[in-house]
Amino acid sequence: MKILTAEQIREADAYTIQHEPIASIDLMERAAVACVQWITSAYPKPIKIHVFCGLGNNGGDGLAIARLLAEKKYMITVYIVRYSDKYSEDFKINEQRLKGTGVTILDIRSADDLKSIKAQASDVVIDAIFGSGLNKPVEGLAADVIKYINAFKLPVIAIDVPSGLPLSAKENPDAWICINSTHTLTFQAPKLGFMFPRAGKHIGDFTILDIGLDASFIDKQETINYFTTLSDIETILKPRKKFSHKGTYGHALIISGSYGKMGAAVLAAKACLRSGSGLVTAHIPKCGYEIIQTTLPEAMVSIDSSDHYITELSKIEKYNAIGVGPGLDTEKQTQNTLKLLIQNAPVPLVLDADAINILSMNKTWLSFLPKNSVLTPHPKEFERLVGKTDNDYARYDQLREFAFKYGIYVVLKGAHTAIACPDATVYFNSTGNPGMATGGSGDVLTGIITGLLAQGYSTKEAAIVGVYWHGLAGDIGMDRSGTSCILAGDIIETLSFAYKTIVK
Repeated sequence: MKILTAEQIREADAYTIQHEPIASIDLMERAAVACVQWITSAYPKPIKIHVFCGLGNNGGDGLAIARLLAEKKYMITVYIVRYSDKYSEDFKINEQRLKGTGVTILDIRSADDLKSIKAQASDVVIDAIFGSGLNKPVEGLAADVIKYINAFKLPVIAIDVPSGLPLSAKENPDAWICINSTHTLTFQAPKLGFMFPRAGKHIGDFTILDIGLDASFIDKQETINYFTTLSDIETILKPRKKFSHKGTYGHALIISGSYGKMGAAVLAAKACLRSGSGLVTAHIPKCGYEIIQTTLPEAMVSIDSSDHYITELSKIEKYNAIGVGPGLDTEKQTQNTLKLLIQNAPVPLVLDADAINILSMNKTWLSFLPKNSVLTPHPKEFERLVGKTDNDYARYDQLREFAFKYGIYVVLKGAHTAIACPDATVYFNSTGNPGMATGGSGDVLTGIITGLLAQGYSTKEAAIVGVYWHGLAGDIGMDRSGTSCILAGDIIETLSFAYKTIVK
C-alpha cells in the first residue's frame, strides 16, 4: 500500500469529486459512514460520546459522524470550537443537518465554556477539530480545548489526524500542542508521520479506512514509501509444489553463538527451519554442540575449533543463504572471521546483532558487503553505524541514504519496522506489538529472513515477507499470552499459525 502525502490525498479527493462524479458533501458522508462502522464495531454497546468539531472539513466529518451515531442510539454531545468566524461550506451543511435531530450542540467560545463539560470514565471522545491541512502550531482557544481533552484521560478517537499534529518533516511534534489519541481513523492511506515514534505517541493505534477515492488516480501517484499489508504478502508467497524435496527449498547456514549466548543460536536456527528452509546448518563454538543437538535435532551442526567463540568459517560455497550474528560476541578472532565471510560470501548475507556491532567497529568493511545483503539493526545498533540524531525524519533520511550507498537492505526494527531498499524506497510494516520487545525476538527474525532467502525468495521479498510474518506471529502470541508475557520462542511456535492466516 502506498503511503501518500496529505497533498496527494487532497488531490485524490478533488479528482474523485470531479470524475466519479460525487458531491464533496456526499464524499464526506461516505467517510463518516466508514468511521461509524469502525466505532460501532469497537463500541457495540451505545455509550456517551463527546464529539469536538472544528470549523473546517474535519469538523464537518465530526458533525456527520455525530448524526449517524445518534441514529444508532448513542448518546452524543457535540462541541463546536468557535476559534474563528470562518467555516467550510460542507461544515455548514452538516451543522444544519444535525440541528433538529435531538443531539445536544454546544458552542465553545472561550476556555470558561470548557468548565461545564462533564465526562465519566466510560465515555469516549471523538476529535474532529483539525485535519491534515494544519501548517502551524495550534494557539488560543483551540489549544485550550486540546489541553482540556488530553486532561480527560478518556479514550480518544481522532478523525484522519490527531488535531494539532504536524505532518511536516521539519516540525517536532513535542513542540506542538497535539491531541493524544487512543486510536486514529485515517482516510485511504497512512501518513508518513504515523510511522515514527514521536508522532506515534499522539496517534495511538490507527486504522486505514477506504472511502472510495479514485483507485486509478492513486495508482498513478509517485511515492518512495509503502505500508506492507496482508494483500501485499499474499502476492509474494510461493506455494510448495507436489514433486519437491528438502533440496528444493535450499540449505541455510546460521553462524551464531558464543559461551553464554547459545540460546540465540538455537532461536535463529529453529526459526530458519520453521520458515521453510529445506536444510539448516548451525556453525557454532564447541560449547554449544550438545545444546543444539538436544534442542534442535532437525538442524545439522558445524563445530568451530574454538570452545567459546566463532573463529573460522565452514565451507560456505554450498549454502544458498547465510545468516550471521545472533549471540556471536565481538572477540577479535570473531571479527576476523566476519571479515573473511564478507569478502568471500557467494550469496547475500543476513547480518544481525553482534555482526552489526562488529561492522560499526570496522566501518571500512561496509563497502565489501555483498550487494543485496540484509542488516537487521535495532535503533541503537543503527545509531552505532551511522551516528546519532534526535529527529525521526533525519534518521529516516539516514536509513535511505545508507541502504542506497552500500546497495543493501536495512531492516530498522521498531513499532513499524522500516525496510530500506537499495533503490531508496522504504517499506513500513503493519504487524507486531510491544510484547515483541524481548530478548531473542531479533534472532528469530534473522532466522526467518535467512530461511526465506534459502528457498529462493529475492532479498527484497525475504525482508518484506519475513518482517510481516514475524510481526504477525508476535500478534498471535500476544493474543494467547498477553503483551507482557511473550517469549521469543513463542514467536517461533506461532509462525505456523501466522502462515496459515496469510495463505487463507
